[in-house]
Amino acid sequence: MKRITLPLTDEQISTLKAGDSVLLSGTMITGRDAAHKRLFELIQNGEKLPVDIKDETIYYVGPAPAKPGYAVGPAGPTSSYRMDKYTPALLDMGLKGMVGKGRRNDEVIDAIVRNHAVYFCAIGGAAALIAKSIKKTEPICYEDLGTESVRRYYVEDFPCIVAIDCEGNNVYMSESDISAPF
Repeated sequence: MKRITLPLTDEQISTLKAGDSVLLSGTMITGRDAAHKRLFELIQNGEKLPVDIKDETIYYVGPAPAKPGYAVGPAGPTSSYRMDKYTPALLDMGLKGMVGKGRRNDEVIDAIVRNHAVYFCAIGGAAALIAKSIKKTEPICYEDLGTESVRRYYVEDFPCIVAIDCEGNNVYMSESDISAPF
């Protein structure tokens, strides 16, 4: 088990290998489909983003309402492929890490390698457990999107696995059967 303090550094990213179990602590931002679409449109129009994504890690999540004593309600990962159309542009702007679940397309994998970034998978079905590692949350932008708004999470020992490392090694692909679903 590796313990990583966010924000990610290039040195930390270099030590992470596909399949490593990791506990993340520090800050990350959140965002899902609708927020990614808005950010992507701003990038396409050459406009300034409402959040500085350089060196950030983004968690693809839309949490349930918080219960008393918790920063968020159950906060499980969203299927990452839904952000694939937008991800290479965000990585090219300095995004260093992503947390979600499931495979990524070839363009995202190429952008991860090109930008020395990393993709983590959080455990689907463990939303209540994951919520315990989120200690504080604050809004950043797109509050009209509700649970899909961009927020800053303060996390301690957030559990995940390195799914795609900075060299493109990928737990979802085996050399014996590249096309098999995982």
